[in-house]
Amino acid sequence: MNNEEYFSYDALGLSELLRTKQISSSELLEVSINLTELLDPLINAVPIRHFDLARDQAKENSIQGVFNGVPFLLKDLNNYLEGTVTSGGSRVLENIKANHTSELVKRTINSGLNIFGKTNSPELGLTVTTEPLLYGATKNPWDFNHSSGGSSGGASAAVAAGIIPMAQASDGGGSIRIPASCCGLFGLKPTRARTPLGPAALEGWGGQSIFHCVSVSVRDSAALLDATSGPELGAPYRSSHQEKKYLEVLNTEPGKLKIGYFLPDEIKIDKEVETAMDFTMKLCEDLGHNVENLKIDFSSTEIGFAIQTIVSANVSYVMNSQSIETNREVSDNFFENVSLKMAENGNNFKASEYVAALKINHKIGQTLEKIFLDYDVILSPVLAKPPVELGYINMNTDDMSSYIERLTTYSPFTGIFNQSGQPSMSVPLFNSQNNLPIGSMFSAAFGNEELLFSLASQLEKASPWDQRLMNMRKKLMEST
Repeated sequence: MNNEEYFSYDALGLSELLRTKQISSSELLEVSINLTELLDPLINAVPIRHFDLARDQAKENSIQGVFNGVPFLLKDLNNYLEGTVTSGGSRVLENIKANHTSELVKRTINSGLNIFGKTNSPELGLTVTTEPLLYGATKNPWDFNHSSGGSSGGASAAVAAGIIPMAQASDGGGSIRIPASCCGLFGLKPTRARTPLGPAALEGWGGQSIFHCVSVSVRDSAALLDATSGPELGAPYRSSHQEKKYLEVLNTEPGKLKIGYFLPDEIKIDKEVETAMDFTMKLCEDLGHNVENLKIDFSSTEIGFAIQTIVSANVSYVMNSQSIETNREVSDNFFENVSLKMAENGNNFKASEYVAALKINHKIGQTLEKIFLDYDVILSPVLAKPPVELGYINMNTDDMSSYIERLTTYSPFTGIFNQSGQPSMSVPLFNSQNNLPIGSMFSAAFGNEELLFSLASQLEKASPWDQRLMNMRKKLMEST
């Protein structure tokens, strides 16, 4: 199989080739490895590699499941494959090997995916670009001067470049949807607790964080969620019951939807993002949906307080735990400046403030659920600007006020759906004049991934994005 042929398949397409023995899992793995060695020097997306482990797995020829041996990459953050490194993008965990395999990784392996490495992440997954001191910046395949997003920026860059058609990602404040938007991919953040996080930790950031993937196609995302969803032993939360296979709903029209376009007056968006949203709204209307402006009574002060309190407290706990486990001090020898500042803030919060923050999140969830009684879907931008240039958001800065201002004005939309626990997705429907992807975010009521998948499938058919990706990959290959 040559590279151009490989680029033309999504993960389920490759799986069918494996099932019908048109190619072996070993042969397919070598295509992915060769592309990693060819393209990764350009984008720096795959810093951790365990090729031999994957080769052994492929040789066993016993890989089955829905994906039948399709190559796959894990995110280098908070989930583990025994005997391999998961650093979380931090120097404190450099070269530290896991002593167990996470439940989600077990389910991923059982689905037939063959793991051959891990993708780059900012330190502790804390920001919306992927530029850790440990491994260096991941570059956007569409333009090497621009960010691939974060915190799943390595995953999105690897998929967009064509190394693999789908990669693991996680989202605690937008970290699936943001890099999907930056790299022209589909990215769905599932409902709270839809996929497992344990056994090392049974929740992330007070229930805000969850794992799934970024992918070229909608159907790959649906198939993987079918394979990995469901509660784990001891899980503190249970998501609502999954009525049918997500892969099955892709063939079901979503019906005529009432879509609320949410853009608060105080949030300023770039002209190109505005154009992208106009395109998306017209597309939805052409498909028979009703789109109208939506106002939601949120307090930006409360939202900011809740996110800062919960994330900072968790960062403090994680950094102190890692310091004890590794016998490496909490200092700038092992952590970046923003991480240290957040940990310091977390140490200063009162327990009562943490409880207050959780209550704010619950209130956000209640407010949005009431909205979803009248609206099927909420539409908004993923980001306020097209992908920013590398270095614009710097985790090692001393200027926290500038850091926070840049972070919050660039990414003001995604976090509320982490706080509420509701499913939300980025769909790659538009590219800027400079050919940088701009995603559109659709969000639904708690537990209603079925509706989002059905809508995403409809949008994919009406305005496909695969050819844009193919054209970008051809240019990328020409630069090798």
